[in-house]
Amino acid sequence: MNLPNALTIGRIAITPLVAVLPFVNGSTVRAIAFLLFVIAAVTDYIDGYLARRENLITELGKWLDPLADKLLLLGTFVPMYYLMRGAPILQKAGETLPPDGRFPTLLASMWLSLPLWVVVVVLGREIFMTGFREIAKRKGVMISSIGPAKWKTTFQSVWVGAAYCWFFAATLAREHGWRGGWWSAFAYFNGAVVALSMCCAVVLTLWSLGLYVQRYGSVIAAPARSHAG
Repeated sequence: MNLPNALTIGRIAITPLVAVLPFVNGSTVRAIAFLLFVIAAVTDYIDGYLARRENLITELGKWLDPLADKLLLLGTFVPMYYLMRGAPILQKAGETLPPDGRFPTLLASMWLSLPLWVVVVVLGREIFMTGFREIAKRKGVMISSIGPAKWKTTFQSVWVGAAYCWFFAATLAREHGWRGGWWSAFAYFNGAVVALSMCCAVVLTLWSLGLYVQRYGSVIAAPARSHAG
């Protein structure tokens, strides 16, 4: 087994921890969840870079890497949706800590939760593209990643990372009673990062999907090649 594949397997191995630890009510545990996600996101870049640079691309790697990405996506969106649920429309004057048990982020004078339709769009796109690529592969066409899809992944990582950072930071702030000053500045900054990266990721999710369908839709619609004779 080569190093890129080993990193990918490691990413798969820590995904259950990334998915479960945010549900534990403690700043230390949620800090570990955040750090594990950062490690997973960084190794996702490193294993692909090493595989290309060292010419270590294998059939196993081609199968494992997308699997690791989808498991991590599902493993992060479940706690994000649950913990950011039910945000009140407006925050109280000067209030920079979210309601107990929930972790919507701050956007100006509003609490920002993770809408269900966003989860459906992001996860639905991944499910669709998995099937889309498989059909194209069976017809002899390999669909490689395009620029907007790569940027989508980048913004998605920033979005999830900022949300996980918020789960840890807001828990720590509750434990120490932080509310104003530098904490307020951080809370508003983090909320802006979550909101901006989420919007960019969703736009790129839909844009890249449209480009894939436009470029390869005719391949999917074409009759399968006959192998008779």
